[in-house]
Amino acid sequence: MTPSTPVSALTIAGSDSGGGAGIQADLKAFAAHRVHGLSAIAALTAQNTRGVTAVHVPPLGFLRAQIDACFDDFDIHAVKLGMLANAEVIHLVADVLEQRRPAHVVLDPVMVATSGAKLLEDSALQAMRERLVPLATLLTPNTPEAELLLGRRITHAGDAEDAAAALIQLGAGAVLLKGGHLHEGSRVIDRYFDGVSSEEFSHARLPVDAHGTGCTLASAIAAQLCRGLSAANACEAAIDYVARGLRGGYLPGRSEVMVLDHFGAAPSA
Repeated sequence: MTPSTPVSALTIAGSDSGGGAGIQADLKAFAAHRVHGLSAIAALTAQNTRGVTAVHVPPLGFLRAQIDACFDDFDIHAVKLGMLANAEVIHLVADVLEQRRPAHVVLDPVMVATSGAKLLEDSALQAMRERLVPLATLLTPNTPEAELLLGRRITHAGDAEDAAAALIQLGAGAVLLKGGHLHEGSRVIDRYFDGVSSEEFSHARLPVDAHGTGCTLASAIAAQLCRGLSAANACEAAIDYVARGLRGGYLPGRSEVMVLDHFGAAPSA
């Protein structure tokens, strides 16, 4: 019997030594969707459910070697971008994507920590605006990240709708503006816009402190794009996947921070 060749998705992001976010969450999400997962580690973190204690950025040449090794051997249908620590890393990744031209690029612009601290220098923020956003098939910012990209506040639903349209003007093919940071009652509303059509995806706000939801959402979207879904349908399916993962979440560390149950949330074949 000749084994089948699955489609592949590549994550270029940071590694989480605690296993709940970053590269580790991405690979779990890819596997749960039956997509072959590839990785290029752009940052190494010493991290657990209590926080990050150290970050190491590998040499640019080594990051480039990882990415090239993946593209040279695998049929990559989607690339998910996560933590890219500085402007030099962002420019390198943009250079490779412009050369390789994958069908789908899902950009999770990791710029703001849960604490509210800004993670990118101004030069890196500008590089993300000018180099990566225009390459994104889909951009998945939370509200603080969208505020940084646009240089303005987002405080209510009307602001969020305007922000999604403004992010398209920066060059993204489509935007999923995550609503977790907006206070809209007992529901969380994620807003999708592609310049023509718009959709809102609403789900219950769960009373949990979870780790890795943004990474998981973006990687699940990338996996669903590999499976042939449209961008809007991939977003809806991935949001449902994260919700299932949260409902089955568990506490692997000594903090109260939950990690998603990826495989209990796995979609049917």
